[in-house]
Amino acid sequence: MEENIPLAARMAPQTLDDFAGQQHIIGPGKMLRRLVESDTIKSAVFFGPPGCGKTALARFIASKTQAVTVELNAAAAGVGDVKKIIDEAKERRTDTFLEKRTLLLLDEIHHFNKTQQDVLLPSVERGDIILIGLTTENPYFYINNALLSRFSVFEFKPLTAEDLEKITRRVLKLENGALAPDAEKFLITQANGDARRLLNAVELALLTTDKDKKGVKNITLDIAKECIQKRHLNYDKKGDEHYDIISAFIKSMRGSDPDAAVYWLARMLESGEDPRFIARRILICASEDVGNAEPAAIMLAEAAFKCAEVLGMPEVRIPLSQAAIYVACAPKSNASYLAVDAALEEVRNGPQRRVPAHLRSGMKNEGYKYAHDYPNHYVKQEYIPKPKKFYEPTDMGKEKNIKERLKKLKGT
Repeated sequence: MEENIPLAARMAPQTLDDFAGQQHIIGPGKMLRRLVESDTIKSAVFFGPPGCGKTALARFIASKTQAVTVELNAAAAGVGDVKKIIDEAKERRTDTFLEKRTLLLLDEIHHFNKTQQDVLLPSVERGDIILIGLTTENPYFYINNALLSRFSVFEFKPLTAEDLEKITRRVLKLENGALAPDAEKFLITQANGDARRLLNAVELALLTTDKDKKGVKNITLDIAKECIQKRHLNYDKKGDEHYDIISAFIKSMRGSDPDAAVYWLARMLESGEDPRFIARRILICASEDVGNAEPAAIMLAEAAFKCAEVLGMPEVRIPLSQAAIYVACAPKSNASYLAVDAALEEVRNGPQRRVPAHLRSGMKNEGYKYAHDYPNHYVKQEYIPKPKKFYEPTDMGKEKNIKERLKKLKGT
């Protein structure tokens, strides 16, 4: 019976105009829309975050095409399953009575390894199957180039608040429900661009709310809060989002934006990231991007790292926040980072230098001048043959003092 079918399935779009969002690929006149409407769809990859319409569009295409549709989940399928589908597809295509195309909807295609992808390649190339791969991951990282070159790649964007409002209003109209404005805002915010998550919450709210005298189910904010789980944060520790967020965190500290830095820190902590992983990144940033402009930054970062080794959540959030904010607010210099890279380049490709005789160990060090015996504890002498400048102190923070001192000592 229809009432036993999940609301998300019952709300599957019946026309392309029913789709919320993705107008950049299925809007009027767009290529994908023209392919669908003319039933000339070619092999493609749909990628984007959960609940943005990838599966809904793939199944809509399947419902409109004359091809035989087969669905497969790559996470549970093996090479044998793929070969069986391909063999059946060849039979349909060569059967003089059928001459049917086969549309393969392959969910979570990023789970297929190289061997499995190689099995698909000849059939996609010959047109034995039309393959629509669905994935939440960037296909350019997970699908081999040979197979990817046979696909059209369509990126699905997260649904906006306006897109989710459109879906909500459509549901309430069909289900005779009403959402209080604050309840609607709460559900849309918590859904985080995921239509499936929103629909599941609305469905639960409708199922657990009695009708009023007019037969309407009125969903309040309290009901909405009970019907949606803790907000899901897209954060797979081995996926793209993981690397994107840690990149944003580091670049926010480097860019002196403490508010952005602490937000990305909170995103990682709330998603269950290892605090030690975060602390290591703060430590690196303190040296690479702050350096001698504020030497205390690396000491505070080191302290935060030690805290991460002995503290768990929620306590560890505090020293991590302190260190990230300090690094973000500190003056910046990458002079030490550039200096060691320049020196490494010289070691690898420059002339090989011997240690001057007066600097060697195990000798009388004849000719060596002990710096502390001279005014200002400095004396000019050769410390490296063919001297070359690697460290260029900046005018930022305490490094400006270093620059001025070196200039005064060396008389440059």
